[in-house]
Amino acid sequence: MFRKLLTAFSVYREPATARMLFLGFSSGLPLLLVFGTLSFWLRESGVDLKTIGFMSWAGLCWGMKWVWAPFVDALRIPWLTARLGRRRSWLIAAQIGLAASLAAMSQCDPSRNLALMACLAVAVAFCGATQDVALDAFRIESGDESRQAAFAAAYQMGYRIAMIWSGAGALAIAGAVQTAGSDGWMVAYLVMAASMLVGLITTLMSPEPRAPVGRPRLGRRHFGQWLSDVVMQPFADFFHRLGPWALVVLALIATYRISDVVMGVMANPFYSDLGFTKQEVAAVSKVFGVIMTLVGAFAGGVVAVRIGVLKTLFLGAVLSAATNLLFAALAARGHDMGFLIFTVSADNLAGGLASAAFVAYLSGLTNVAYSATQYALFSSVMLIIPKFLAGFSGVVVDSIGYGAFFTATACLGVPVVLLVLACARVGDRVRSRCDQR
Repeated sequence: MFRKLLTAFSVYREPATARMLFLGFSSGLPLLLVFGTLSFWLRESGVDLKTIGFMSWAGLCWGMKWVWAPFVDALRIPWLTARLGRRRSWLIAAQIGLAASLAAMSQCDPSRNLALMACLAVAVAFCGATQDVALDAFRIESGDESRQAAFAAAYQMGYRIAMIWSGAGALAIAGAVQTAGSDGWMVAYLVMAASMLVGLITTLMSPEPRAPVGRPRLGRRHFGQWLSDVVMQPFADFFHRLGPWALVVLALIATYRISDVVMGVMANPFYSDLGFTKQEVAAVSKVFGVIMTLVGAFAGGVVAVRIGVLKTLFLGAVLSAATNLLFAALAARGHDMGFLIFTVSADNLAGGLASAAFVAYLSGLTNVAYSATQYALFSSVMLIIPKFLAGFSGVVVDSIGYGAFFTATACLGVPVVLLVLACARVGDRVRSRCDQR
């Protein structure tokens, strides 16, 4: 028994698995640097909440990555592809673009040149989304099916470490340097740009995965067939399997994380306006936030096994919406460190549980014949509406205040709970259709 256990864990000592840890770090680094961390910088620079909300639209690049994903899969980059291969060439190009864009952001003063800062944030988001497209393909092609779970686990660990570094780490660096009398944000973003070397060096030292036989290639004579195979067929399969109920499922996918995403843009400006320092926010996020997110994700997996994915999905939807009311209570209490710890802990616990259940639900929806494409489409759909609405969050806060805003985001979760209940019926209908065939 013990020997079998050691054999099972031996996959984590393999070089291919270790590479996924560092590549996951590279993937997780840019997200908060155009969301939470940037919003704190903007608010501290005197940028109004309405503008901060609209700036969050840069993140729509991650929601739209499916548009250019087929081209990342099929097009060659001059000079680079011939020397590095299709996957590594796109990874290198995206990582260099990320490092350059982050370095440029470090030299930009948002109080003087907000338009340039917005353009650079879009550049970071676009390069980050492109890196994710290439990295997903690189990960899938780097090992057989028996290695994919270990690859995903190592990747997620690296991703979480990067989010700690780009969130709490960046805030701590900016606060410490600013205390010493220098430009804290410039140093913090330069350090983040330098941190992209982790992914860049890993990519250069990694072997190019073997291209799958029969991969669609973009050519003039068979463009129509390529477009049908890569883009149209996965959509057609999904609607064929679920019929008209597919629209209900898509509605749930598009709105499940809406409470968290819409609220999240205003979280750091909210902390700043309440008088919490960068060091205080960094400490709470780094310790309590990360621990509770991991606990929530682990709990979500365990609960899903015990009571089923849909019931866990329902629980996650209720908790994600309810914890937003804690932010409304914090707005009424003011600068209360103890209540901040409680609020962040509860919110991250609920978010971790909901995320675990949602990933399991999305995975169960995919057809194994189109798993990569359909999952990419689902993960893009889940971001478009929430991130679009999040752009107006600053306008709403200016109009009704933080307390009412957080209460309103909690109310956004009510339709989501109803959609989960409706999707429980979808599963019964789909199984009935399959049995009749």
